[in-house]
Amino acid sequence: MTISTPTTIMVLNGPNLNLLGSREPDTYGALTLSEIEHMTTDHATRLGIDISFRQNNHEGTLVDWIQEAGDNTAGIVLNAGAYTHTSIAIRDAIAAIKTPVIEVHLSNIFAREGFRHHSYISDVSAGVICGFGATGYVLAIDAIASMLRVK
Repeated sequence: MTISTPTTIMVLNGPNLNLLGSREPDTYGALTLSEIEHMTTDHATRLGIDISFRQNNHEGTLVDWIQEAGDNTAGIVLNAGAYTHTSIAIRDAIAAIKTPVIEVHLSNIFAREGFRHHSYISDVSAGVICGFGATGYVLAIDAIASMLRVK
């Protein structure tokens, strides 16, 4: 089932995700961020959804993009990387918008170091997907698409 009107979902990626494919492949998988972008975009296109896919290592840029998405998109898929566990600024940016945010993690953060078990953004996100590798991005697109059909 496809969405009847084209819609944009912003997919935001935080620090070090530009190193996917070479950075700890046993934890994060062998796919590069570019490959994940293609997989996510192909899936969204089949649903009639446009994707704006971005990555940045800087917290303030991610905050700017969240604010931008809040006014211009139907949803946000956010892999905030390490900022998940440290950034009140990103949490506050999410809380300030009405656009649904799906928090995504490639690894199962609850099966890792204790400091990764806490997320500053989970309580202001519509949902959390973790531990499914790159498929988590596709699942997040499906989740937002489902929310759009309900409206």
